Amino acid sequence: MSIELYIESKETEIGTEIFKYASRIPFPASRSVLPVIHLQWFADEDEDAPGKTEEPTEHKLQRLREEGQVVKSQELVAALGLFFPALLLLFLAPSMLRTCIEMIRFFFMRAAEMDPVKDGIAALAFFRYFLTLVLPIFAIGVFSAIFSNIVQTGFMFTTKLLTPNFSRVLPKVGQFFRRIFSIDGLYNFFKSIIKMAIIGTVAYILITSDIEKLLNLQKADVWIGFTTVSSIAVKMLIIVSLLMLILAIPDYMFQRWRFRERNRMTRYEIKEEMKMYEADPQIQSRIRSRFRDLLRQNISAAVPQADVVVTNPTHLAIALRYEQTSMPGPMVTAIGADEMSARIRQIAGENEVPIVENKPLAWALYRETKVGDIIPYAYWNTVALILSKVWKLNEDRRRNRQSSMSA
Repeated sequence: MSIELYIESKETEIGTEIFKYASRIPFPASRSVLPVIHLQWFADEDEDAPGKTEEPTEHKLQRLREEGQVVKSQELVAALGLFFPALLLLFLAPSMLRTCIEMIRFFFMRAAEMDPVKDGIAALAFFRYFLTLVLPIFAIGVFSAIFSNIVQTGFMFTTKLLTPNFSRVLPKVGQFFRRIFSIDGLYNFFKSIIKMAIIGTVAYILITSDIEKLLNLQKADVWIGFTTVSSIAVKMLIIVSLLMLILAIPDYMFQRWRFRERNRMTRYEIKEEMKMYEADPQIQSRIRSRFRDLLRQNISAAVPQADVVVTNPTHLAIALRYEQTSMPGPMVTAIGADEMSARIRQIAGENEVPIVENKPLAWALYRETKVGDIIPYAYWNTVALILSKVWKLNEDRRRNRQSSMSA
């Protein structure tokens, strides 16, 4: 059987040698009957494709979560699924053993009396004993599975993972071998070796520590043999599960890192996502309008309480307030440009708040401060001179009012 090779580039040295070798192979006249090797089988998976250099955005992580793709360590699920049932067996073993003895005695005493086909009491007794023995272990197993998943991912319910995906059924030979020798494949390989080493070491230590008891079991009765082997087995389950819990911590960190690496994004994808989630222009206009309304309301309450308004004089307006007993320095209570500046000056004029023109100070405060900030120390002297003149002017106004009222 001949194989037809499609080589896209013959300029390189390797490509030229392969082409010379392939030219000696006899090719049949018809190409339709030839098996074709799809080189795409051995291409990089999309998750590791070049160009995906950006961290996944919150929108993508949320979308992946809705699809059921989350960071999860199966080692934690397996460890808790082993630890809780083993711990329950440690406490319920005596009662479960008594139930087994009672069940055996019940059926042996009635073996000659009951007909399993016609008499329904045999089936009822079996299910009663069966549920008594199995239900606690089954319940704790279900609880450990749910608990281990909720601890890692939180409460999440989705049906998208149940949707059939026939693309997973199609054979991908190249990706299969690539996955074996990938980071995940090598990591799982070494992790399996560590798990086998843990189980083997624990079993060896426990068995060698009780080797004399095990060797003397041939002289002991059934009860002693059963309890001895059972205690070793339960201790082995608990110790192995605890060690698996410790192993689950670095495994979860690795799975978290690989999850973010697999779901990296290109810059183009980030730009498209920003366009997708960007609000409608009309909605943005409404938001800006509402924000301006709220800002005007705050200005209406803050400007009348200010000591002075520093202006540009037309483009900028900054309202300042200072109380020696409660403030470490002059505070910006309102700030605005253009239309907002005109609004601040209007409110200041209506409430007899002094307006002082100082272009350098107005530009500096507009660039370096926000509402609620204490002005930088570098401008304290300038503002102190302005406030001293303003307070002197206010004192003169107060005296003039008192004199006019007394006259």
